Amino acid sequence: MNASRPHATTRSPLQLAALVVGAVFLLVGVLGFIPGVTTNVDELEFAGHQSDAMLLGIFEVSILHNVVHLLFGVAGIALSRTWAGARNFLIGGGVVYLLLWLYGMVIPHDSEANFVPLNAADNWLHLFLGLGMVALGFVLGRGAVRTRV
Repeated sequence: MNASRPHATTRSPLQLAALVVGAVFLLVGVLGFIPGVTTNVDELEFAGHQSDAMLLGIFEVSILHNVVHLLFGVAGIALSRTWAGARNFLIGGGVVYLLLWLYGMVIPHDSEANFVPLNAADNWLHLFLGLGMVALGFVLGRGAVRTRV
């Protein structure tokens, strides 16, 4: 065994939650481009409500929507490396999803302002994601154990 190798660090529950959430976003971003998982993938638009592609036949997606999921996933995985990064990802990302939920509730689905695109299923998902991520960030972030190396 190499004595100069740094000891392995374990992830806190907060960091593990951020890692899992990030991995799920990454997976969803990839699945948004796969025919069969996404219906009407040949009608995938870059952005806007004109995209008729539906992830799992339920959630309206576009290229931009999928790319955002991919980037969000990469951010979650990268930020899960530290306790503060994981907490910021979960709480900050949760707030972003709550704002998306609010946006989806205010903007008509067939409006030109609906550039994401969003439908009713997306709105409910964004509400539950936002609440869940914020809750994970606060609940798992309460009992931080700080150690000096």
